[in-house]
Amino acid sequence: MCSSPKSFKVGTGCVSDIKIISISYAVLCQCLQVTQATNQIVMNCADIDIITASFVPEGGEEINATGFNYQNEDEKVTLSFPSALQKGSGALKIDFVGELNDKMKGFYRSKYTTSAGEIRYAAVTQFEATDARRAFPCWDEPAIKATFDIALIVPKDRVALSNMNVIDRKPYPEDENLVEVKFATTPIMSTYLVAFVIGEYDYVESQSSDGITVRVYTPVGKAEQGKFALEVATKTLPFYKDYFSVPYPLPKIDLIAIADFAAGAMENWGLVTYRETALLIDPKNSCSSSRQWVALVVGHELAHQWFGNLVTMEWWTHLWLNEGFASWIEYLCVDHCFPEYDIWTQFVSADYTRALDLDALDSSHPIEVNVGHPSEVDEIFDAISYSKGASVIRMLHNYIGDEDFRKGMNAYLLKFQHKNASTEDLWDCLEQASGKPIAAVMGSWTKQMGFPIIVVDQEQVSDDRILKLCQKKFCASGPHNGEDCPNWMVPISICTGEDPKCTKLKVLLDRPETTITLSGVSPDQWVKINPGTVGFYRIQYSSSMLESLLPGVRDLSLQPVDRLGLQNDLFSLSRAGMISTVEVLKLMEAFVNEPNYTVWSDLSCNLGVLSSLLSHTDFHEEIQEFIRDLFTPIGLELAWDSKPGEGHLDALLRGLVLGKLGKAGHKPTLEEARRRFRDHVDGKQVLPADLRSPVYLTVLKHGDSATLDTMLKLHKLADMQEEKNRIERVLGAISAPDLIQKVLNFALSEEVRPQDTVSVIGGVAGSSKQGRKAAWKFVKDNWEELYNRYQGGFLISRLIKLTVDGFAIDKMAAEVKSFFESHPAPAAERTVQQCCENILLNAAWLKRDADDIHQYLLQRKAPPV
Repeated sequence: MCSSPKSFKVGTGCVSDIKIISISYAVLCQCLQVTQATNQIVMNCADIDIITASFVPEGGEEINATGFNYQNEDEKVTLSFPSALQKGSGALKIDFVGELNDKMKGFYRSKYTTSAGEIRYAAVTQFEATDARRAFPCWDEPAIKATFDIALIVPKDRVALSNMNVIDRKPYPEDENLVEVKFATTPIMSTYLVAFVIGEYDYVESQSSDGITVRVYTPVGKAEQGKFALEVATKTLPFYKDYFSVPYPLPKIDLIAIADFAAGAMENWGLVTYRETALLIDPKNSCSSSRQWVALVVGHELAHQWFGNLVTMEWWTHLWLNEGFASWIEYLCVDHCFPEYDIWTQFVSADYTRALDLDALDSSHPIEVNVGHPSEVDEIFDAISYSKGASVIRMLHNYIGDEDFRKGMNAYLLKFQHKNASTEDLWDCLEQASGKPIAAVMGSWTKQMGFPIIVVDQEQVSDDRILKLCQKKFCASGPHNGEDCPNWMVPISICTGEDPKCTKLKVLLDRPETTITLSGVSPDQWVKINPGTVGFYRIQYSSSMLESLLPGVRDLSLQPVDRLGLQNDLFSLSRAGMISTVEVLKLMEAFVNEPNYTVWSDLSCNLGVLSSLLSHTDFHEEIQEFIRDLFTPIGLELAWDSKPGEGHLDALLRGLVLGKLGKAGHKPTLEEARRRFRDHVDGKQVLPADLRSPVYLTVLKHGDSATLDTMLKLHKLADMQEEKNRIERVLGAISAPDLIQKVLNFALSEEVRPQDTVSVIGGVAGSSKQGRKAAWKFVKDNWEELYNRYQGGFLISRLIKLTVDGFAIDKMAAEVKSFFESHPAPAAERTVQQCCENILLNAAWLKRDADDIHQYLLQRKAPPV
């Protein structure tokens, strides 16, 4: 067998005319060590034709391979040699041909339009998880690291980039229109982090305070739009260097916007690739949420330069180490750069509650999951690896404390730099730094799926509050009552009404139940479990405890994140059938004085779920009225135009509230939205970027074919991808069946970039009962094209989830299951199971609570007798 390769030389042959489907010819030379005599070499290889291969032993004669046996299913090739390769070092040379594909993975072509309207292509790479093998034969596993010497032969008028800095650029002797660009040798690294890009780009450049050259590459003529990301990146590199006490190890880092890109971004070492919308900000035309998104994604990908690139997971089982950690620390970084974003409260709504919802399903999976075939790797790029991973690291950081956490992180990075590590390796370093039983505590969170619900009751004994805490597994269908109920080691924090910001007591709940005494707590004080909503669990309070917390919602003495957590827990309990949904509606009415954007965002999201559920009833209008009543006071207070002294969060809140009121049919909002939309279209008064989504959504929801035509025209004229995406996401709000069909057909047209088709179809499915049915039929009718387009990557999972998750009829679960049995999508198997489970849960929820909800909505409007 052969050991890990030591160096690579890849010369991509002429992509001289990358305006057509291009075949790329390449030569690969790998230095390797033969540890045992063999006449075969097995490598990863996919969609590649090998022309010749040979092995040159050090000091010996070249041996030509006599056979290439491709195992397409396993994405491998076996090179056979006429005689045994003897022990010792040597060089493996391979000449091969591969396709510059259009699947947004491997080495692929990305379509863009020049300012003159000409369609051209860039050649770009996306190798994570297992697609380096589509660009060159290799050992495509994270633990088989090598150094890479990359040379690209490219058109002389194109920009050529790779992981390292350029060390030589010279004319290519065989064609005067080409140049050969050589890059410096990379550090030892995994194949999935190798990258190269050839295309037309402008850039902006700066230096971080620690001397690293930072460039942001943009489409030609849009360099200005790279400045915000450049500012974030130059602040972020020194922040991570200080936080980890480990310097960034490369001389440069490039961030580049790619037109056709499946993920949000990819952390290739030294050459980070992004969707345009995750990197480009136009000072005039970008909204506040886009700025925040760019800041978070830049923070996420730059964190990987240490956590993932310098130290890499041993195998995909430990993917969560990469993604969970980066998804946590991106918030720490943005909080450092933009404290005014109140980003940690937003974490709870964006990541923590999302992970709880998914992990409550029977079809969830542990954070650490065994992975075999590449399709299984694609499947775990989900909210468990990212959002639950980030949430348990946030809980761990809180349990250890920042100082010991940083000490442990530094030890881990230094010990394993340029190597691979497992989850246990991180626990060992954090345990040594903190003296706490990290492996024992965290094993219960990463090795078993799910999380507990903490059931709390209290008793007052003179000046002491006696709390009884009991943990059970929380399931979306209700509490787990089986014999073999799993247990977690749960860090519990407790605060009281005396000082809501200060934790009064911390304990580790390491058994099914316990009793805790809080001394010096008077009978009139409330007690709150999990202040800061840091622990990854749900809470069910006794009715008296809950009753005492409600004034803290109304008078805002509870922290925003705790007001949010309380409401979210109750909403989740109602879906699980543990309390009535009416109780949650009553609690929601207590939020009428709420000033916090993130609290409103979470409320809005849950009301959206309820509205979608009740679209299956004949009283959908009543829940719209409830939404209008709840959001009208804050809508009147904010009004339409920003005021002096307002900041980022005010802009986000205004957009959220106006969009919610407009969608729910609030007449004054609808009239004003129509007026402003007309002025915007006529060029009288351009809509501020922060108002465009709510206005577009409102006029479409209550619009006709003329409205849709106007919106499609705006889409065509938009020069910025952010604006195109903004329009694409709301097109599905249109109501008429023929117009819904028009939007669905538009989703698959040339007007929509391949990665954005999913959000157009998802927008239709999420907007109405009719839209959901039409979107599902459209997906079934066009399945072959859609599946072929996304080739089993995570976009196919997202498409399925967005299309069918909102159904609430038992028979639809059977229909979805049956369709995917006859149309297999291996990378989305778990997603299909989760969707079917959600449909059945929705149906049960509707049967259980619909009548009570209807009665409540009617009686709250009834005149007093």
